[in-house]
Amino acid sequence: MTYQEELTKEFNFTELQVQQFETYFTLLVEWNEKINLTAINEKEEVYLKHFYDSLALAKYKLIPNEQISLLDIGAGAGFPSLPLKILYPEIEVTIIDSLNKRINFLKLLVDALGLTNVTLLHGRAEDFGQDKSYRGKFDYVTARAVARLNILTELSLPFLKKSGKLLSLKAQKFNEELVEAKNAITVLGGKFEESVDYELPDKSERHIAVIRKSLDTPNKYPRKAGTPNKKPL
Repeated sequence: MTYQEELTKEFNFTELQVQQFETYFTLLVEWNEKINLTAINEKEEVYLKHFYDSLALAKYKLIPNEQISLLDIGAGAGFPSLPLKILYPEIEVTIIDSLNKRINFLKLLVDALGLTNVTLLHGRAEDFGQDKSYRGKFDYVTARAVARLNILTELSLPFLKKSGKLLSLKAQKFNEELVEAKNAITVLGGKFEESVDYELPDKSERHIAVIRKSLDTPNKYPRKAGTPNKKPL
């Protein structure tokens, strides 16, 4: 059984969803020749390491199938938010990415997939995090291989409503990251809840850090663009 077939069976895809993922794969490969979207472009690998991996958030019930607001920071080619949107059409997705070429790809992709309630923002998370239109507005923030956890919390937590959750997808053990992020999580009003540890069908190790926002993030965070990377909390 291919990973495409496994995915279709596990999540009970409709014919429309099967076609949407096929279209996603086709456009990803086409556009990857024009701009650097992913190092993974073989069909089996895309279905496993991009689509299957993204849908782990649904498999382990970290994202509900209802009308929630989800912000994806540094989504690149749309992972994990757009596979989740295909699976759960009710969710409202916003994507922030700093590279306009990727945003242009995502606009074309969203149109081709027939997705609604998807907002695409070109810019830095640090800038949008200080914008009252986006600050404290989201139920969930997702991020996949964007930054170490002490940096990511500063980029993410300002966007969350109180009791909202940051879901950080990691490919390796990140106990060291959790230790170094302890101060940042506390300062920014967060609380580490759990680590969901699992394997993909090829036995690749994966982890999802779940951080709940328990207090308002102080107004001075996030700091200006580039500062969280240079001087992590």
